[in-house]
Amino acid sequence: MTQLRITLGVTGGVAAYKAAELVRRLQQDSFAIQVVMTRGAREFITPLTFAALSGQKVITDLFAESGGDANLESAIEHIAVAQRTDLLLVAPATADILAKFARGIADDFLTTLYLASTAPVVVAPAMNVNMWKHAATQENIEMLRARGVKIVDPDEGYLACGMTGAGRLASQEQIVAAVRETLHFKRDLEGLTVLITAGPTCEDLDPVRFLTNRSSGKMGYAVAEAAARRGARVILVSGPTSLDAPAGVHRIDVRTADEMHRAVAEKFPECSIAIFAAAVADYRPVAKSEQKIKRDKEPATLSLQPTTDILASMAKNKGDRLIVGFAAETQGVAENARKKLVAKNADMIVANDVTAEGAGFDHDTNIVTLFARDGRDLPLPRMSKSEVAQRILDEVLRLRAVLHSPQRSAT
Repeated sequence: MTQLRITLGVTGGVAAYKAAELVRRLQQDSFAIQVVMTRGAREFITPLTFAALSGQKVITDLFAESGGDANLESAIEHIAVAQRTDLLLVAPATADILAKFARGIADDFLTTLYLASTAPVVVAPAMNVNMWKHAATQENIEMLRARGVKIVDPDEGYLACGMTGAGRLASQEQIVAAVRETLHFKRDLEGLTVLITAGPTCEDLDPVRFLTNRSSGKMGYAVAEAAARRGARVILVSGPTSLDAPAGVHRIDVRTADEMHRAVAEKFPECSIAIFAAAVADYRPVAKSEQKIKRDKEPATLSLQPTTDILASMAKNKGDRLIVGFAAETQGVAENARKKLVAKNADMIVANDVTAEGAGFDHDTNIVTLFARDGRDLPLPRMSKSEVAQRILDEVLRLRAVLHSPQRSAT
């Protein structure tokens, strides 16, 4: 299992020295730490301290220092860091950095990284009590909260400026707890086997052409990665995709709907939870041409036949397994999802409108509603597919507890 990667932003305040202790505390939870320091932070503590603690280069500038090795890698390093981080933590966060985050100002490495990253964000403010209470700061805080940023409110007490009140950096325990909560750093799927399908299928017309869809596999792979990190044994049956298998996941590569059906049927008896996120082709050609079909001036007719409904066929004999299906819709999302929930004998349907901005195929974000067998509908706002995956698993565990409760078993 690969380490979760946290980028720790350290900004210019007296509490900057406490970030060094925070690095050690996060490392105790096996997080890999990349430190980014603002110019102000370097007035209070040196980058060498964080480099020694983290074992990694400390990033201090958006571009290479004058006279240094300026190159393409240094110019786009904020993008590389954004892509590989699992969470951005800023502690301490000054009033200045909160304002820049809220208003979209990107004038140094940390602020540019914030805009470039789709990872969850946790900030722990620390400042003078009057600065904390100022209407501008509070407005910025509310703007960030509305965007999904986790705020670890400062403690009250004696401040470095000599005043008493709110503004002192929250305790390490509070900050680490917020990180763990945001990353869903828990092992609540240990002992369970989760079977997941992902990606498209391809149905060949001839040696050159095939029918497929726009699925990238990102959503299914995000669920697989999240389940593995939460302790599950994960079997991922994947259609063709450019994605790498998440660490700790057993991937089975398939191409066609029939191949996916056979792989799922073979592994289904081993699973406790099955999540069918793949965009399986509904039809395949009645016959595949052994030679390339030549273009003609006359209209061509393509004869298709339905593929096996993998979700429905597995759910017929699901026993006490929990079954989750996906519904990619372009209209009537709720109505179609509820119909599918019943018709397929599923326990939950994850549905979305693939035409909505920021949702659907090949995006890094998604907007879904979870329709559960016990009647609960849970609409989720736009968020990263990694976060959607965590919310799906949260709901799976809630529903599993409901369906397996002693009271329900006795009825």
